[in-house]
Amino acid sequence: MKKFAMMISLFALVAALAVPAALAQATGTVKGTCTDKDGKPIADAVVEWLSTDSGHKYSIKTNSKGEYFSLGITPGKYKVTLTKDGVAIFNFNGVPVATEELKVDFDMKKELANSQVAAQSQMNEEQKAAREKALKENANIKTLNAKLTAARDARKATPPDFDTAIKMMDDATQLDTSKDILWYELAEGYRGKGRLTEKTDRAAAGDLYAKAVDAYSKAITLKPAAAYYNNLGEVLSRSGKTEDGVKAYTEAATLDPANAGSYYFNMGAVLTNSGKIDEAIDAFQKSVVADPTKAEAYYQLGIGLMGKATFDKAGHAVPADGTVEAFQKYLELAPTGANAETAKAMLDSFSATVDTSFSKKKPAGKK
Repeated sequence: MKKFAMMISLFALVAALAVPAALAQATGTVKGTCTDKDGKPIADAVVEWLSTDSGHKYSIKTNSKGEYFSLGITPGKYKVTLTKDGVAIFNFNGVPVATEELKVDFDMKKELANSQVAAQSQMNEEQKAAREKALKENANIKTLNAKLTAARDARKATPPDFDTAIKMMDDATQLDTSKDILWYELAEGYRGKGRLTEKTDRAAAGDLYAKAVDAYSKAITLKPAAAYYNNLGEVLSRSGKTEDGVKAYTEAATLDPANAGSYYFNMGAVLTNSGKIDEAIDAFQKSVVADPTKAEAYYQLGIGLMGKATFDKAGHAVPADGTVEAFQKYLELAPTGANAETAKAMLDSFSATVDTSFSKKKPAGKK
């Protein structure tokens, strides 16, 4: 009986010893040497192994030779960081740990050299890309300038070739939508052709003006220049949109006070053509205030004020305030101007003194 019991105990012991170590986890070993940029050991530093799988961290201190060693590292992917006095010096990402021993050195002299080579390589690639970009831009600019020159030459030809001008600028704006001058020149082509077409086909001219307005608007969005607003004002006015035209001229005058006299004069002209005489008079008054040397503005102001004349009991014309002064100022500035004789006749009709810088005379008495 005792012999049977002993055999059972021995069997149990053998069975226990035969159980495989399935629950025991295999681990890895890591080691390495850490040296600075001069090749000297980095002592008393910390090499941190951070598992990117579990987040578990192993911190291993270096000895006086800059060496570190550790057993029991769980296999997986790690971020390995060398730290000295709490400051991270360098790191490796995605370092795989298995059951065999793994050596990871921190050779800062080598790593610094590698980083410089990489930086130089990257710089060269960036420089190459920049050069290629510059070459492409220069070629594009050359093409655009050629089309711009061709368009301007076509517009200034005798007779003007607006179709070619429009074609050149239409191609240019398809190549580059970011340059205001291209849209402006396209608008100029449509404006010129519209003015030419207006004499025979107002409907077709209207379509051309609409395209000009669109092109001017795109140019203004990119660069709100006074010249763009001035020509936009004309096209809007020719399209029957006088109020919008006035707004464009006003914007031009605001942006470019030095030439406001011309913008207000143009405004007065379109208002006169639209039969808005009071508003035209106001525009011409603003023109002469902005530019006291603009003779034609004084003449047009005088013409506008002529409509404000009244008659006395004897039937003689009585000029509105400022009429005589406007014509006199015109004659002072342009004594031989295109409208000089008309201005003199107007003054004669009011029996006014023709007071100019070139002559002073009393017209014949009233009859």
